Amino acid sequence: MELTEKLKNLIEEIGKLPSIGPKTAERIALYIISIDEKQIKQLIDTIEISRSNLHLCPVCFNLTDKDICEICSNPSRDHSTVCVVEEITDLLAIEKTNAFKGVYHVLHGSLDPVNHKNPEDLYIKELFERIRSSDLKEVILATNPDFAGEITATFLAKSIRNFNPKLKISRIAVGLPKEAEIGLADSITLSTAIKERKEYKHEGG
Repeated sequence: MELTEKLKNLIEEIGKLPSIGPKTAERIALYIISIDEKQIKQLIDTIEISRSNLHLCPVCFNLTDKDICEICSNPSRDHSTVCVVEEITDLLAIEKTNAFKGVYHVLHGSLDPVNHKNPEDLYIKELFERIRSSDLKEVILATNPDFAGEITATFLAKSIRNFNPKLKISRIAVGLPKEAEIGLADSITLSTAIKERKEYKHEGG
């Protein structure tokens, strides 16, 4: 019973991870138990090292182990174009397409009035400061095409236009179905959505 209870606890903890269902949690738990001590130690050490060394980039809020992340510090990237995403997983998905050569800004969530997720809970103020202090030509709103993502995109577009009406604001939507998650979209669909983005329109502007 003791071993069974410990196994159940391991499965439950693994099941708390994003996108991990009960069956997958069971398989991962059994795999972890089956590997040798050297592999377990390597896994634990890697997790601990990652947690100790990774932090948010002060410019875009992507994860990095350097002062500024590799994307923000890369002179070959187009620093005049910023792609705004909800999560780091979205950034990683877009990077895999090789369709975008600009830089990013990670909000770490989306606006959600129902669940009391407000602008001050995200890295929105930092985005506005970044826009004010640099010579940007375009801001791409790459939030998810769901209710929260659309609210976030509308809020950002209206706010940015209030203090920088000349800045081009575009929205990726073509090729992405309603309610889709950018971080889970396939590379071809996401690449099309980026390349065929359109200038953002909203009521009154």
